[in-house]
Amino acid sequence: MAMKRALVSVSDKAGIIPFVKALVDLGVEVVSTGGTKKAIQEAGIPVIGISEVTGFPEILDGRVKTLHPNIHSGLLAIRDKEEHMQALKEHNITPIDLVVVNLYPFQQTIEKPDVTFPEAIENIDIGGPSMLRAAAKNHAYVTVVTDPADYDKVVEEVKANGDTTAETKRQLAAKVFRHTAAYDALISQYLTNAVGEKDAESLTVTYNKVQSLRYGENPHQKATFYQKPLGAKCSIANAKQLNGKELSYNNINDANAALRIAKDFKDPVVVAVKHMNPCGVGTAGTIEQAYDRAYEADPVSIFGGIICANREIDEQTAAKMKEIFLEIIIAPSFSEKALEILTAKKNLRLLTVDFAAKDEKEIQLTSITGGLLVQEEDAYTIDDAELKVATKREPTEKEWEDLKLAWKVVKHVKSNAIVLAKDQMTIGVGAGQMNRVGAAKIAIEQAGEKATGSALGSDAFFPMDDTVEAAAKAGVTAIIQPGGSIRDEDSIKKADEYGIAMVFTGVRHFKH
Repeated sequence: MAMKRALVSVSDKAGIIPFVKALVDLGVEVVSTGGTKKAIQEAGIPVIGISEVTGFPEILDGRVKTLHPNIHSGLLAIRDKEEHMQALKEHNITPIDLVVVNLYPFQQTIEKPDVTFPEAIENIDIGGPSMLRAAAKNHAYVTVVTDPADYDKVVEEVKANGDTTAETKRQLAAKVFRHTAAYDALISQYLTNAVGEKDAESLTVTYNKVQSLRYGENPHQKATFYQKPLGAKCSIANAKQLNGKELSYNNINDANAALRIAKDFKDPVVVAVKHMNPCGVGTAGTIEQAYDRAYEADPVSIFGGIICANREIDEQTAAKMKEIFLEIIIAPSFSEKALEILTAKKNLRLLTVDFAAKDEKEIQLTSITGGLLVQEEDAYTIDDAELKVATKREPTEKEWEDLKLAWKVVKHVKSNAIVLAKDQMTIGVGAGQMNRVGAAKIAIEQAGEKATGSALGSDAFFPMDDTVEAAAKAGVTAIIQPGGSIRDEDSIKKADEYGIAMVFTGVRHFKH
């Protein structure tokens, strides 16, 4: 059956004029509304106004124009059902074979920093989704297009066959329902946030595809990278890639972990990450010194790792980074000379992110088999904590610096976690162990002789005094931990016995 009538009403007019012209040249009559109709007329293309079809004017500032039986009957009629076609004939309704609609720009509207609530509400499309859903439901007979990227394919098939194929109709219908679902999800999120609902009875989220990945965590797993609309600006999802190969699934995960650590620091910091855990963190007065410390923290594990810096990468730092194999370097910017040095390694991925962005806390989604866990992100910082010295001895000024560094880093290490810090760099990281003393032993072994005079940070309290005992024997002089165990007093006594200064934060940082 040849395509005879199209209804066209678009907010995004990219490519619409050549598309409509091609349809008209193929003998399709076009019905249109408002601004779309005006644009088509100005291009000298014949077009029928929506009011000519409905016999009713567009009213309420355009809020009501397509919500009419003459439109929706033309969309929903089953062409193979005699009584449906007879009803159209009795009411003088022409079937609509093609619907071309994209929706009011709700996302673009709420992205504006000065948007008002009434303005946001006014940009919720009603007629558009209704037409799209009606056409998509009846896709056995109606072609429905919401993405300008599909215009050429539709024209080619109509030119070849007089209509689109059944397969194309079904594919486009599925795309429409994805589009309207995403559109409604954004509206739902906006209104839910506006009323302050924190624990809604249902949750609908939407993400936009960034790219298909070569594979997932392992080569036998398929994977895709999606971006959250209106998500954090200082994020890997919004990073700009300046050089190197396409990011992999593991690259993205590791880069995200490195960035989250770097965001917790105000002073120049360099973070090296391997398999989602920091292997070296250094902070200093310059980014070059910070890199030196991050490298020295673990010169073995940094090989093949991901680096994140919260300051521009300069020529001197770039020259040092070039000397070893790195997968990714993330920074707010790279100097011209640094780019020249680093882009000489064609596979080295260079990413820039906006560290100046003032992002709000995001919810974290963790999938489980058959379900989803949702929580606020752990945005608690050392500045939020009410620090309490639990031991007889208070930390020295230098110990305070190392304690704070250890606590900032241990927050991002897989639990059970222990971090040793000294001279504004990590010297030992114990991650993901089944007991805390085991994590401490790994960190202490990695630190070696450097453990003498270091500070130890723990992500959660000590259930027994064995971690303090192990730390003391390694030469640790200060400890920071949440406190709150029923056996805190045992750990305090053990610390006092060895002259260790111990600080309680009152907050744990489990990371599973």
